[in-house]
Amino acid sequence: MEHYVQFIRALREDRDLTQKTVADILGTSQTMYARYERGANELPVRHLITLCKFYGVSADEVLGIKKKH
Repeated sequence: MEHYVQFIRALREDRDLTQKTVADILGTSQTMYARYERGANELPVRHLITLCKFYGVSADEVLGIKKKH
């Protein structure tokens, strides 16, 4: 399972938000957002950007990308 699938669900649940609330922020349906959280559909880049801004996290965090030193 992709890292972001677990990460976006955890972000939402940690803030006690419903899937419907987050779907509204993204301008999509609750059904489609649920598919992103299950990994049934890939999260579009535009939604990734919106979620990063909304939650105050980086895309690297959401995607599980570690920086090389």
